[in-house]
Amino acid sequence: MSQILVDRRARVAVLTVHDPDRRNALNLSLATELAEAVRACEADEQVGAIVVTGTPPAFCAGADLTALGEAREQGLRDIYAGFLAVANCSLPTVAAVNGAAVGAGLNLALACDVRLAGERARFDARFLQLGIHPGGGMTWMLQRIVGPQQAAAMTLFSSVYDAKAALAAGLVLDVVDDVVERAVQLASQAAEAPRELVIATKRTMRATAATTAHADAVELEIRPQLASIDSPAFAERLAALRRRISGN
Repeated sequence: MSQILVDRRARVAVLTVHDPDRRNALNLSLATELAEAVRACEADEQVGAIVVTGTPPAFCAGADLTALGEAREQGLRDIYAGFLAVANCSLPTVAAVNGAAVGAGLNLALACDVRLAGERARFDARFLQLGIHPGGGMTWMLQRIVGPQQAAAMTLFSSVYDAKAALAAGLVLDVVDDVVERAVQLASQAAEAPRELVIATKRTMRATAATTAHADAVELEIRPQLASIDSPAFAERLAALRRRISGN
């Protein structure tokens, strides 16, 4: 049985981690299937954005503890492969966190560009409570998203954030009732733009995030901006705008 459900909604692909009996915990097969699903979306010209969620009641309860206890370096890297495929995805990604995101499940949420929380969302690092050092780049992702103090509270002091606390910390963009539906609506805004332009813009955002000078960002942006001005997609949209203005 597939552990990753793929639901196409126009140009948005909804990837649902589906192993409710284990609260969607990551094991090797699930991580492999997730990575393959992400790559398939990237290869599909009809997919413009991805939403990641979990089968209720959990988003993802972390790594399967049996698999984790037996893992050595390559085993850990193989489990990381699922959420790292999301983190490295060229397409825009939205996490629809509809329940507990624990340990590696928190990593999966952090790997997305934007996170939305449902009322039942819960964010729990839990590594130290289990006697395990954080992995998969969790400390890097979390500190970049919420800052060092909030990251320390979650990682070192085992603070667990519900949806409202996550919103206050900047961990999520919003708290909504129907989190998957809202995530699809948000993702659609990116998916409706020219695909190559969106991919180029996301790539540039990653590059400018590592710069310290405004002037460097200007230089990183100017080449892809010039390429977009010369693109057929821009010409079509400009012509449509001119027609609307002229009333023809």
